[in-house]
Amino acid sequence: MEASGMDRLRITGGQKLQGTVTVSGAKNAALPQIAAAFLSPHPLELTNLPQVSDVDNMLQVAALYGAEVERGAHATTIDAGSIRSCEVSYDTVRRMRATVLFLAPLLARFGSARVSLPGGCAIGARPVDMHIRALEALGASIDIENGLIVASASAGLKGARVVLASPSVGATETAMMAATMASGETEILNAAREPEVADLAACLAAMGAHIEGAGTHRILIAGGTEWKPAKHHGIPDRIEAGTYAVAAAITGGTLELTNARIENLAAVIQLLEAMGTNVWPSSRGLVVSRNGPLQTADITTEPYPGFPTDLQAQFMALACIAEGTSLIRETIFENRFMHVPELIRLGAEIRLQGTTAVIHGGKPLKGAQVMATDLRASVSLVLAALAAEGETVINRVYHLDRGYEQLDRKLAQCGAHIERLRD
Repeated sequence: MEASGMDRLRITGGQKLQGTVTVSGAKNAALPQIAAAFLSPHPLELTNLPQVSDVDNMLQVAALYGAEVERGAHATTIDAGSIRSCEVSYDTVRRMRATVLFLAPLLARFGSARVSLPGGCAIGARPVDMHIRALEALGASIDIENGLIVASASAGLKGARVVLASPSVGATETAMMAATMASGETEILNAAREPEVADLAACLAAMGAHIEGAGTHRILIAGGTEWKPAKHHGIPDRIEAGTYAVAAAITGGTLELTNARIENLAAVIQLLEAMGTNVWPSSRGLVVSRNGPLQTADITTEPYPGFPTDLQAQFMALACIAEGTSLIRETIFENRFMHVPELIRLGAEIRLQGTTAVIHGGKPLKGAQVMATDLRASVSLVLAALAAEGETVINRVYHLDRGYEQLDRKLAQCGAHIERLRD
């Protein structure tokens, strides 16, 4: 994927989107699967990896640990047969938080690991405490030294009951990966139920692991896995699908989202329909269409299967053009309203009260210069710009390129007036 530097997007609003968007592979499923390759001395071939910078960076870190990475147009092979448990510099990992996912595979395979505390994301503290507690439950001893997580399990990891304080996706994935190489059986309670967790389990199973219950609150893993060469096709990105669904709704258009999985989007579809948008399955995915007025909404972000925090900013943009007052409560990340000042620059009327945003919708949005602050905030500005009168320029779109594959091209193919201004 081309580096975006300080590229900007110029969007002229007012076009109804019509056409077909192909939903790419899920970034949040791909990242733990790249880390999972480190558990096995055999190659893992991953298909449906999205061409986004977060995935590129994760593969780059894998290569720095000594993995052989072959990235093709349709498949990526990671051969971790000759990796070593060394330390990768903070400068490499500071761009993203997901590199903490290498901790469990390195520890499980080598008995020790040194991983930089993650840098990266502006939307909240996202502490690694739950990852550490999960590994300690399996018998690891862990210290934080000079910005490094230093983990050891000289006698090997032991199967145990791991009770998570909250259903954290990352901590669930860490516990699952570590447990595949622990001796005996591990039970993970209060596990995250996200489709990405179930997809990691499917990937680990293809590699030789024995896992039951992924996608529920209780996951059982038999340790001592005998690894084998494997292939795995990743799930489509439900957050990308939800984003394009909002693009259809906010412009009063009709989009078919091919590869989208309706079963992973129940809370999102329910909300779209409550707000006046029609959603129905097609043979290739689903169709989203709106031709009537938008209704207001009362939204609370929740762990899966509730409404996802990763779509909160997009639905706030949609609420800005619905007549009346909408409420959005953010319960997952504490700083996830950074898009609010930028939406206000486009003419939105939004008031923040702690973790709740009060949106007085129905006023026309008008184009302006705005600044992307994080991945989902930046795409909410794109959506608002599609509905705004006149021209909007969105700065710092490298945030977008972290998680959306060719967003500008996909939107342009459906009639959006959007162009990337190379810096």
